[in-house]
Amino acid sequence: MADIPDISVRLAGLSLRNPVIMASGTSGYGEEYAPFIDLSQLGGIVVKGTSVQAKIGNPPGRIVETASGMLNSIGLQNVGVERFLTEKLPFLRKSGATVIVNIFGDSVEEYHEVATRLDAVEGISALEMNISCPNVKQGCMLFGTDPGQTHQVVKSVRKATTLPLIVKLSPNVTDITAIARAAAEGGADILSLINCLSATALDIKTRKFLLGNIIGGLSGPAIKPVALRMVWEVHKARLGLPLIGIGGVMTATDAIEFFMVGASAVEVGTANLIDPTASIKVAEGIRQYCVDNGIKNISELVGVMDH
Repeated sequence: MADIPDISVRLAGLSLRNPVIMASGTSGYGEEYAPFIDLSQLGGIVVKGTSVQAKIGNPPGRIVETASGMLNSIGLQNVGVERFLTEKLPFLRKSGATVIVNIFGDSVEEYHEVATRLDAVEGISALEMNISCPNVKQGCMLFGTDPGQTHQVVKSVRKATTLPLIVKLSPNVTDITAIARAAAEGGADILSLINCLSATALDIKTRKFLLGNIIGGLSGPAIKPVALRMVWEVHKARLGLPLIGIGGVMTATDAIEFFMVGASAVEVGTANLIDPTASIKVAEGIRQYCVDNGIKNISELVGVMDH
């Protein structure tokens, strides 16, 4: 009988039963997927982006299908941190899921406040910072496109929490490694990349944009080659932090490609909206690949393209 491969991973202080995580914005608060999958069998679940105050989000349209992907412009709609803790987290605790809370804010102070509120709360395993948000106090520049602001906001959140801190990087930059380095120096434990690519779509008959906010985020298979390239670049920068690959992971093959360029885990996003069992299938496929190829531990695949 073949040895059962070990596909569990440990990223800084975050332990996952397998390297497949449901991405923020596509997994809601977990309850939506409970009829279809056992959440405890996932590596982890990243809940909707959470802010200090509730947000109603952007006007419709919010979702547009594109060639090999989709555009979303939800506007970070969420119930706010207090309602998350009282209304959403109890279910997640009972589910046995490894819970990662995605956080964001319009200012450094808001990031710090929400991180403080979530620190040391039972049932939360890590925080993931969405830094693709405008810094309202600094002329609406996106935190994640400027190394100085990235460093500042990550450093502030680092002081607010003892939880493992994941920083989710924006691809809408010239040099992803400069932002990654700033996040690492600010105190990140783990880097996840990439967030959506900035994009738009229109209707030539009505001569109107299809998204109410005009600009949205492109995700799905269309962005996988960009995501692979950026993970590879950050891995080559040798920052000493584990990486989580995001962008167009639809199958186990996609996930394994991310491992090979340097990611230790992956997040599945758009695929969840097509098949709610996608993340479980990806994890099963990774395990089967390891069996078929005599791989005893998933870590053997990480960064093999270096050789």
